[in-house]
Amino acid sequence: MTILVAYVPRPEGEAALDKGIEIAKRRDEHLLVVNASPGGGKADPSAVDGTDAERVQKALKNSGLNAEFRQLVRGKNAADEIEALVDSMRVSVLIIGLRKRSAVGKLILGSVAQELLLSVSCPVLAVKADS
Repeated sequence: MTILVAYVPRPEGEAALDKGIEIAKRRDEHLLVVNASPGGGKADPSAVDGTDAERVQKALKNSGLNAEFRQLVRGKNAADEIEALVDSMRVSVLIIGLRKRSAVGKLILGSVAQELLLSVSCPVLAVKADS
């Protein structure tokens, strides 16, 4: 089975990565860390740059786990990319990071985390970054 971490280069993404490494070690499972972004012409703060990707890959290598990092930029939104991975793999748990948002922020911006919680077919562990 595989533990899937939906990673973004923010504190909540780091919390999800840390928890994914911890659980994968405990369960001796494959760990897949994914950063998904639609790409296109505008900047996406959820997209990993080269420095972030190197740091994540180094953390995975140093963990001693059977682990890999993938960055998906194929024109789909992050929730659709993650859901497709869950549907195509044997995922034991999806780990996502949550951030604090105002009620208005939730209403206007929507939430990838909420969409994943409601749509994927595997258990989801939502973690918060340290305050």
